[in-house]
Amino acid sequence: MDTTSFADRDGYIWFNGKLVDWRDANVHVLTHGLHYASSVFEGVRVYDGEIFKLTEHSERLVRSAEILGFDIGMTVEEINKACIETVAANQIVNGYLRPVAWRGSEMMGVSAQQNKINFAVAAWVWPSYFDPEARMKGIHLQLSKWKRPSPETIPTESKAAGLYMICTLSKHAAEREGYDDAVMLDYRGLVAEATGANIFFAKGTTLYTPTPDCFLDGITRRTVIDLAKARGYEVVERAIKPEEMADFDECFLTGTAAEVTPVQCIDDYTFTPGAVCQTLIADYENIVHRRAAA
Repeated sequence: MDTTSFADRDGYIWFNGKLVDWRDANVHVLTHGLHYASSVFEGVRVYDGEIFKLTEHSERLVRSAEILGFDIGMTVEEINKACIETVAANQIVNGYLRPVAWRGSEMMGVSAQQNKINFAVAAWVWPSYFDPEARMKGIHLQLSKWKRPSPETIPTESKAAGLYMICTLSKHAAEREGYDDAVMLDYRGLVAEATGANIFFAKGTTLYTPTPDCFLDGITRRTVIDLAKARGYEVVERAIKPEEMADFDECFLTGTAAEVTPVQCIDDYTFTPGAVCQTLIADYENIVHRRAAA
């Protein structure tokens, strides 16, 4: 694992209209986005030099900013161009892309009507393949004490920085207990998602996944639903009670970072990664690498 600080790397970051040296892409300590979480971002994968579903990510970034009450000041096409230039400048073949927009430091207080909107894109190497044998064993998850909030209390349809505070808290707590990650329930006590990924369960070839009414309907989530339907699997989106997890055969996470990752347990609920997980992992790898399906 690369332990180099993200503040001290070689390369270039697209920063407010131009590519700058990685180490020069800095903001002031009194940036509004740091103090009041007025920041939105995306996580995007690069496979074989191509950015996967870039336009969908850029469109969501613009929507997230609008929900938080600001205009990035760039079109989707301009955001796409900045992302492509950043990948090219850093010679990324398989990696990760982080576009981010935030309110600057012109005003410091809850109100920030006059603050400049900043925009940056960073990209770094992140291999897209996992060891197949290790991957199919499944990861271990813990149920978090933190719950996904109601959409009446926070803008849950945005990919905004503030929504991830409880994700960090949940993941840190899980790691301290020897787990890989955590699953959060929502404000009603229903299964919601992991800290940075959506969740699916399988019973036979029927998939069950929580309705995304208080968390992001992930781009990877939608991709996997399409792949599952193409395989003839039934996909059921509905409320899922925690105790129902005892009835499912398989479980997996989906997300830009997680891709399709099988789960072996959630606390005392156990699952056996099997044919459904294996098939969807292969189908997802085929689509992101533009290979023909088996």
